[in-house]
Amino acid sequence: MAVSFNHTIIQSSDKEGSAQFLSEILGLPEPGTFGPFAVVQVGETSLDFARTDETISPRHFAFLASEPEFDEIFERIRSRSLPYWADPYRKEPGKINHRDGGRGVYFNDPNGHVLEVITRPYGSGGQNA
Repeated sequence: MAVSFNHTIIQSSDKEGSAQFLSEILGLPEPGTFGPFAVVQVGETSLDFARTDETISPRHFAFLASEPEFDEIFERIRSRSLPYWADPYRKEPGKINHRDGGRGVYFNDPNGHVLEVITRPYGSGGQNA
């Protein structure tokens, strides 16, 4: 059996709200539950949201989408008036990037986690910018 990534736990102040936000933005099925977690299934990997009262250290999560899916996701970002950037350092607000001949965008979830949607894996198009 080949090793694959199965799940990760994401700290959240509102696990159900955070899971719902992610599933809606990405156009995924409704979140489920497993034990104390609100679970968003992304392909064969699950993102398991856990509630915490502690300070949340923002993490970065990147999602690969098709061009049509990117259009739909980006429209949901804009329709919610969410701030977005072309880069992870937030130096290019209100823009998307075109790395590797695809498109990419960064935005935050309600807990400050940095979410990224790209249409081409990095390094696949031979372009760095």
